[in-house]
Amino acid sequence: MHRSARAVRRELIKGLALLPLALLASPARAARTAPRRISFYHTHTGERLKATYFEGGRYLPDALRAIDHLLRDFRTGQVHAIDRRLLDQLAALDACCGGGTFEVISGYRSSATNELLRETTSGVAAHSLHLAGRAIDVRLSGFDTAKLRAAAIAARRGGVGFYPRSDFVHLDTGRYRTWGPRTA
Repeated sequence: MHRSARAVRRELIKGLALLPLALLASPARAARTAPRRISFYHTHTGERLKATYFEGGRYLPDALRAIDHLLRDFRTGQVHAIDRRLLDQLAALDACCGGGTFEVISGYRSSATNELLRETTSGVAAHSLHLAGRAIDVRLSGFDTAKLRAAAIAARRGGVGFYPRSDFVHLDTGRYRTWGPRTA
C-alpha cells in the first residue's frame, strides 16, 4: 500500500504526542539537548553498533569514531568522518518509523571503490556524496523500505533515492531531491 508524503507527515506529527512531557515544555531546547541514538548492522561485514552519539547538547567523539569505523569503505578499510547531519537525519527517521536497526549497504566510499562501482554497476555518480561521508544506503529492519522512503521524503532533508529491486534507500545531506520509482 502506497501512502502519500502528506499521510506520512500527519503520522510524524501524531508521533510528537508520544514525546515525554519534559520535551513538550521546551521543544526547541529539548531538540538541542535530547540524546540521539542510532543502531547499525553492516550487511557486508556483519558488524553491529548501537551508540548514543549526541547527549547533553554535544556530539560524543568516541561514539562518532565508532560510527565512522563501522561506516568505513569495507572494501579498502579506509575510514572517513561521517557528516553529523546524516546521522541526525537517520536518528530522526528511526524515531518516526518506530525504532529499529539500520542495515547498511554502503556508507563512506573511497574514490577507488566508487570508480569500481561506476564500472560495474549502473546509477553510481562520479561525484557521489558517499565520497565525502555525506551519503548512506540503508534499510530499516522490520520496516517496509517504500515507507522508509516516504518518511524520508516527508522530512525533506537532503537527497532520497529508492532502489526497490535491491531493497534499499539512499539518503544524503545534499540538496533536497528524489529519484527512483514512486511505488515498490
